[in-house]
Amino acid sequence: QVQLVESGGGLVQPGGSLRLSCTASGRIDSKYIIQWYRQAPGNQRELVADITTDGRTNYADSVKDRFTISSDSAKNTVSLQMNSLQPEDTAVYYCSYRQPWNSRPKYWGQGTQVTVSS
Repeated sequence: QVQLVESGGGLVQPGGSLRLSCTASGRIDSKYIIQWYRQAPGNQRELVADITTDGRTNYADSVKDRFTISSDSAKNTVSLQMNSLQPEDTAVYYCSYRQPWNSRPKYWGQGTQVTVSS
């Protein structure tokens, strides 16, 4: 079992920044992928960004050049730096843990609310 704890959500004005963190604990594999998803009311959950244990990253087109995902392997923590936030970024953000041999995440965090509003 792997536990994921997210932090860093909140309310920010358009153009502002937030940094989300996801810390994993428990029976962590030597190789895994941490993925950040978001879900806005009435919308499907969408993949925002992910990072592998060897540092490869992937971003949704809607957040490229604004969001940066990074990892601190010593702390089993993945961060999502979000800049130039816009109202359409408002959603609940979830981190997830996916094993490379599985097509879907196996574990999910509880989610953290990000609201972009003036």
